[in-house]
Amino acid sequence: MEPKKVTIQDIAEKANVSKSTVSRVINNSTPVNERKKKAVLSAMKTMNFQPNVFARGLAGGFSMTLGIVTQNIGSPFFDTVTQGIIHSLVGTSYSPIFVDGQWDRETARSGINTLLGRQVDGLIIVGGNMSKELMDKIKEKTPCIFVGPELENWDNQCVFIDNFDAAYKATKFLIDAGHRDIAHITGIPDQPDSISRLKGYQQALADNNIRYAEELAYEGNFDAPSGVLAIESLLMRGKSFTAIFAANDMTAYGARLGLHRRGIRVPEDVSIIGFDDQAESAFVTPPLTTVRQPAFEMGHAAGSALVKLLKNEPYDLPVLKAELQVRESVAKIRAR
Repeated sequence: MEPKKVTIQDIAEKANVSKSTVSRVINNSTPVNERKKKAVLSAMKTMNFQPNVFARGLAGGFSMTLGIVTQNIGSPFFDTVTQGIIHSLVGTSYSPIFVDGQWDRETARSGINTLLGRQVDGLIIVGGNMSKELMDKIKEKTPCIFVGPELENWDNQCVFIDNFDAAYKATKFLIDAGHRDIAHITGIPDQPDSISRLKGYQQALADNNIRYAEELAYEGNFDAPSGVLAIESLLMRGKSFTAIFAANDMTAYGARLGLHRRGIRVPEDVSIIGFDDQAESAFVTPPLTTVRQPAFEMGHAAGSALVKLLKNEPYDLPVLKAELQVRESVAKIRAR
């Protein structure tokens, strides 16, 4: 037989108080006499009573759950963002529910509808390439924080870095090291971060009187295999390059492998810069120079902001910056 479920009535009888007093202690809704509060808490501990947070929330019109739409669960960058979100919710009484958008608009839309159907109190959307119109409609339906590119009319509801500026600085670092033939392995073509990084790369070339060579820009998709394929494609087409700016670290890892298979040394023959600063990037051979995105901090800021938004408390999202992490995958070359 299953043990008897402890009820609020049982707690009230044990603490010698009314049910309403127990309810007020559990919900922390109104002040309770300190002696009675201690008696209730002691009874709850003795009887191993765990309040039903979900039911308690529904009684007040809330589910006490937050919907998190992330991209490509298993990706080190997005997983680090979600870890930041989880950490931000500790001690808040809110619990996260995750769905995977998988870079696909319809998958993300379906996931959001699923979360809204479960009556989540708010949403955090991490990355993705949903249309601005759809995003605006979502924001009208439920409190929402977006982690990704800055969105117009989403003041204080976007956590973002300047991808254009970060890519510009990464490319400029290669130029300052003497490189002129710089290949770029892009991310997913219509993904906003990928577009901004390509534009930053192009602008850095233009500002330094280097012609943008479209044949040196290979269309990748943010994964390691596309980095390998990029190297094979560039070399098979006879393209000359002394450096690579990869749209993310996973792509850089693939490019590094592709070069190794062809007997091309890094950084002696070709230099590489990545983007994200995954934990592994400091330990690959050679350690990867890369742009550090503050992924954990981005997730933590988003979670904290959404909780305050739901409570109608003031908050200010921090201005987060990407920083170049200089390691050993870039070498200077002599001016030609």
